[in-house]
Amino acid sequence: MTITFYTNPMSRGQIARWALHEAGADYDQVLLDYGTTMKDDAYLAVNPMGKVPAIVHDGKTVTECAAICAYLADTFPDAGLAPNDAERADYYRWLFFAAGPVESAMAHQMLELDVDPEKEMMLGYGNFDRVIDVLDEKLSNSDYICGDRFTMADVYVGSHVDWGLAFGSMPERDSFHAYAKRMQDRENYQSSKAVDNALMPEEVAS
Repeated sequence: MTITFYTNPMSRGQIARWALHEAGADYDQVLLDYGTTMKDDAYLAVNPMGKVPAIVHDGKTVTECAAICAYLADTFPDAGLAPNDAERADYYRWLFFAAGPVESAMAHQMLELDVDPEKEMMLGYGNFDRVIDVLDEKLSNSDYICGDRFTMADVYVGSHVDWGLAFGSMPERDSFHAYAKRMQDRENYQSSKAVDNALMPEEVAS
């Protein structure tokens, strides 16, 4: 059954589109506008958060990019993107490290929110520098999240590193640049980005 993919090209929908391309999934896209169609009753029935991306497959809705990535890897096993037994621990550890500490730390950094060191224990990630150092160490010692093989976890983690470097929310580290380059060299990365770039508003695309 074809997947219905709700997105906006200027959103985290780019992560889900890349995942769809890597999985080899057939999909129909529904483009939504911020502040208008994302808040319509029709879409709120799909995702009450009024945000993208979301996918609907076989009558079931999946939201949140990390969940969409994991779902697609499991649903399309022939793509070889789900972890094997030896990879499962790293796959889920770093998939959710990106969804939790990395996502939160980068958002707080971009919003210039300072946290008193005595209150860091209240945050799920501690502090920004610690998150970056931990990710740097991982990517300095591993070409991919699960070692020497690309998995769907790399779509999600790789998107954060790629965007973080592009928008300055992640510091310059050799490991990050090398990892982002491996992601950018992938055919499915390039094909998915081409679709979103073509959908960008003219003033953004130029």
